[in-house]
Amino acid sequence: MDDYASLPGKANMYGLVQGEANAIAPGKRMLSSMTPAIAWRGADVLALGSPGGSRIPTATVQAFLQRVALGLDLSAAVNAPRLHHQWQPDAIFVEPDTLDAATAAALTARGHDIQPARWHIGEIYVVERVGGVFAAAADRRVEGAAASVASTMPLGQVQAPH
Repeated sequence: MDDYASLPGKANMYGLVQGEANAIAPGKRMLSSMTPAIAWRGADVLALGSPGGSRIPTATVQAFLQRVALGLDLSAAVNAPRLHHQWQPDAIFVEPDTLDAATAAALTARGHDIQPARWHIGEIYVVERVGGVFAAAADRRVEGAAASVASTMPLGQVQAPH
C-alpha cells in the first residue's frame, strides 16, 4: 500500500513524493517502480529483477549494464557496488567502494550531495541462458541463494521471447 499516496504531496518510506493521481481511491493508480527485465540476443536470454521500492530501476539497470556492457560474470554483476539518485531527496546515495575519491570530488565540485546509502540499493536476482547453459546469481546484500540446473530440452526447442 506504500505505493499509494496516503498523504499526497508527502514523501513515502522511499522518499518518493506522490500526488492526487496516486491517492487511495477508486480509479487511481499506485506509483510503482517495478522493473522486471528480460533481454535476449538470439537464443541467449537474461532475466533479472529486484525488490526495493524506488531503488528497483537503479539496481536493475546497474546490474544489467555490469553484465552486458562490462562483461562481468553474473555474481560479480549482481554484487557490484551501486549508487542511487531519485530527485527527492536531492542526493546521490552510494554504497561502500562505489566511487573513487577523484570521482566523488568531481561530483561534489559540480554541486552534487553525495551520501552513504542507509539501505541496500536493490536486491537483484538474475538467471541467464547462454549457449544452452543456465546460470543464476543472488544478491549478497540479503539472504538468498541461486542455483542453476542443466536443461534436458534441446536448444532448438527453446524459444526466445518475441
